[in-house]
Amino acid sequence: MPKEEDHLEGGDNKETKEEREQDASEETVRKRVRANTPSRHSMNSPQASPPRFVSVEELMETAKSVTNMALAHEIMVNQAFQVKPVELPEGSLERRVKEIMHKAFWDCLEAQLKENPPSYGHAIKLLAEIKETLLSFLLPGHGRQRSRIEEILDLPLIQQQAENGALDIGQLSQFIVGMMGSLCAPCRDEDINKLKEITDIVPLLKAIFSVLDLMKVDMANFALSSIRPHLMQQSVEYERNKFQEFLEKQPNALDYTEKWLEDTVKCLRETEVDGSGAASSDPASLLPLNVHNHAYLRLLKWDHTSDPFPETVLMDQVRFQEMQQEAERLVLLSSLLLIVYTTTGEAISGLPGLMETLKNTVNIMLADMHTASFSAQEALATIGEKLCVELSQCLSQHGYSPFSADRKSILKGQISATVQPDNTVRKLMDSRVQTYLLASLESSQHKTPPPLPGGLAPVSRELKELAVHFSRLVNFNKLVFSPFYQKILQKILRAGESGSTET
Repeated sequence: MPKEEDHLEGGDNKETKEEREQDASEETVRKRVRANTPSRHSMNSPQASPPRFVSVEELMETAKSVTNMALAHEIMVNQAFQVKPVELPEGSLERRVKEIMHKAFWDCLEAQLKENPPSYGHAIKLLAEIKETLLSFLLPGHGRQRSRIEEILDLPLIQQQAENGALDIGQLSQFIVGMMGSLCAPCRDEDINKLKEITDIVPLLKAIFSVLDLMKVDMANFALSSIRPHLMQQSVEYERNKFQEFLEKQPNALDYTEKWLEDTVKCLRETEVDGSGAASSDPASLLPLNVHNHAYLRLLKWDHTSDPFPETVLMDQVRFQEMQQEAERLVLLSSLLLIVYTTTGEAISGLPGLMETLKNTVNIMLADMHTASFSAQEALATIGEKLCVELSQCLSQHGYSPFSADRKSILKGQISATVQPDNTVRKLMDSRVQTYLLASLESSQHKTPPPLPGGLAPVSRELKELAVHFSRLVNFNKLVFSPFYQKILQKILRAGESGSTET
């Protein structure tokens, strides 16, 4: 998109498209950070450190640092992160002003080209901007293309041709389209072909700028994907330093993180107590690595409606919540399939494709299980009916004894019983999923996946994907915040040891 405002106002507005794209990307991250930041952090806040008054300038600087840290974090942990073209809201004032100014510019350009003789003032400014953009796409090895662009889009020569009435805008436009075709990503080939079909000069120039804007985004995303593997260490240090700066201005910014780790240690100590009430002598469970892994696992059981999320993982709260929902879905799905297997007997294990068919049926019914309109009781009743129908048909087709009314009743009853979180089968599968995810964290340092617990084979693909996603996010968080965790954990363990000695 051309800089019409620059041309109309004498070039006073120097903001580049790259800056606007970066601002848009940062605004997207700001919205996500605001969405991930529960307002309850400001309520019932533990007063570990007294609040101090800060100036507006300090607040603005802190907010900017947090936004930049969030943007860097998003680039690292979100493999699908991409720069996207700016889209102003439909009907917004900004969009209306932009459309009015763009129309004014293109109408002015069209009027200049229709003059007798034509006036090329605006057109030459556009060609200069196009030249600058094309050169920005070139890599060091594109020497021939650079020479060609400099030769054809020679601005002094173009100015001289315009003064002598010998400028051919159409021919220059065709060269530009051809050069764009040689430099664009394959996904823009269709856009380039459409440019070749446009014959009128003003619509062609307008379309050229639209495609150039898309090519700028493509180039930014290509650069991002190219440097991401080399950004890990720099990003870790950057996030850690930014958080340290934030911590110096907000001394109580780790209160919820400290409570998170303290509760984890408390839970581990409670599990160490044997039947006689005496503490176990095995200290392995309170090793820092074990405490950290259990703390992260607790994030997949978090009550997001009432418990403030730890500050060090706040930027990833939505991601942990999504993984928590996926884990809950896999627990219920594997529970239902295990019930089908144990109720129906081993006959179904040898039937090709049956378990996958039953799994797809259950998956469809559980797709909305975390929406407000979902009724677990109704869904499980429907699942029981559908599974009985499919099992009856399949068993009869393969010559097995019919699925009796008693077996159907038992199957439906057991499926409906899983609506309770403390259902025996559901608790068993939940324990196995949690065990697998914890083992994935422990084995991630050795790059060897843990063995799959029994009963989880039907959901093995989904569970392994979840474990990889979970481990990757946890390991990056460990790299960034390990110094902060170490200090907090040392303080907690020392306090626990002194308390035990006094007792």
